[in-house]
Amino acid sequence: MFHPAKDGHSRGAVLYVHPFAEETNKSRRMAALQCRAMAAAGYDLLQIDLQGCGDSGGDFGDATWQAWLEDLLEGYSCLRKLSQAPLILWGLRAGCLLASELAAKLPERVNFVFWQPVVAGKPHWQQFMRLGMASELASGQAKAIGEKLRTALASGKSIEIAGYTVSPALVEGLESAELAPPLGGQGTVLWFETSLRDEASIAPVSERFIDRWRGAGYVVQPQLVRAPAFWLTTEIEDAPELLDATLMALGELS
Repeated sequence: MFHPAKDGHSRGAVLYVHPFAEETNKSRRMAALQCRAMAAAGYDLLQIDLQGCGDSGGDFGDATWQAWLEDLLEGYSCLRKLSQAPLILWGLRAGCLLASELAAKLPERVNFVFWQPVVAGKPHWQQFMRLGMASELASGQAKAIGEKLRTALASGKSIEIAGYTVSPALVEGLESAELAPPLGGQGTVLWFETSLRDEASIAPVSERFIDRWRGAGYVVQPQLVRAPAFWLTTEIEDAPELLDATLMALGELS
């Protein structure tokens, strides 16, 4: 879905990269709100559903990390046919991992918007497994079930967690992913994290990766926003403070 800049004079060309599995569904409303707000503020924006996700063709169980990167490359090519404004990759959660890998394959300078970025794929996959095995955790069977699932993956079999069939190739790609800065960094990273706690701060693990990106030549602007973890909440929630903070930071960037 392409959202053209409302005034016809684009300040940036934005490609949105959605998160992993159920987090995509939970965050779809927030993504749509931000897309419309960006377009109204003068940005061209392209939303795509990766293979097996949302309205995309194929099954989630057939998806691989490499196939998702190829989808994003196709999305980038499509966006560049529609807009020649400065490129911005906007990722949410595991979408940030994909965005950073995509940027390493592109022939141009990239700026980033990261919403609550996942900095390493392996713990993210482990968290997904734990959330999908909530009933087994309650019954004390989680360890045995977890070993059974890992054995199945190691033997090349797909597994089902929380209603999602996941292929070994997708798990392997996610587990090996890390939020690494592409070489030749000259761009800016708008890094947003959210919390409803008054005493909250940017996560220590995030601080380490922020230092890594800065060391690679990127200008990283971290910001903590008072907002719920809408990608995890039981009910669909909005985070208007995050929408406003993102637009303000983008305006200063352009």
